[in-house]
Amino acid sequence: MKKMNLLLLASFLAFGSGAAFADGEAALTKSGCMACHAKDKKLVGPSFKDIAAKYKGKDASAQLFDKVRKGGSGVFEPIPMSPNGPDKIADQDLKDAIAVILKS
Repeated sequence: MKKMNLLLLASFLAFGSGAAFADGEAALTKSGCMACHAKDKKLVGPSFKDIAAKYKGKDASAQLFDKVRKGGSGVFEPIPMSPNGPDKIADQDLKDAIAVILKS
């Protein structure tokens, strides 16, 4: 019985993670992030792969959340990223999107 409960919990967690991943992918497209960023090549801004590499091994979710909300420049290049408020991307969508980016 205990083994079955662990299996059910693992299945639930795996499904939940997949759903968040799909939501994050959709949020990146819906909010317009893909206009300046791509998964694996530099456009106007850095690729998601480059962002993930820069923050590998660090818990950068809160830092990236703040960066998207406030905008800024100088981390990757001098081209500024404009601020993106909750009217453009909801908090949960932004968290899901950041999770996708950091797994790139």
